[in-house]
Amino acid sequence: MEIRLMKPSDNRFALSHIYEESWKYAYKGIIPQAYLDSIPTGRWAANFDQAEMNTIVMIQNDIFIGTTSFCKSRFPEFKEFGEIVSLYLLPEYMGNGYGKHLLNAAVEGLIRLGYRDIFLWVLEENYRARSFYEKAGFKPTNHYLNDSIGGRNLREVQYRFCTDSCV
Repeated sequence: MEIRLMKPSDNRFALSHIYEESWKYAYKGIIPQAYLDSIPTGRWAANFDQAEMNTIVMIQNDIFIGTTSFCKSRFPEFKEFGEIVSLYLLPEYMGNGYGKHLLNAAVEGLIRLGYRDIFLWVLEENYRARSFYEKAGFKPTNHYLNDSIGGRNLREVQYRFCTDSCV
């Protein structure tokens, strides 16, 4: 298994495929099925070229199996924080410890950028992901985002990780 920063030559469609398959699996029963079924191939391919985003890829046997992206907080009210924007695996690799490696790589990347306080957003109804982040030491906060995906109103919960003691 190889975990590294994304290279300019990496296939953006292979990375988007990870998102597409992960969404269809992880958000089943949360996001309307018609929306999940309508996700086009390559939906997220262009997102991997954002200059401010750091993207890590996970490759096994020459197949992209996971990816995580992180950056300086995109939210003004959390301007001193680092943010984990996404973490996705192909469904067949979930539950085998691969996500922990990706999460650790993102946290380490943010620490290298100078961040001690890190946060992420997770869909409130995504109990599997919430449990995963809690086992990794992330704690839910009192901050929420309201979102609408596929015509369904959803709420995202902020999780925070402090590399030092939280104030």
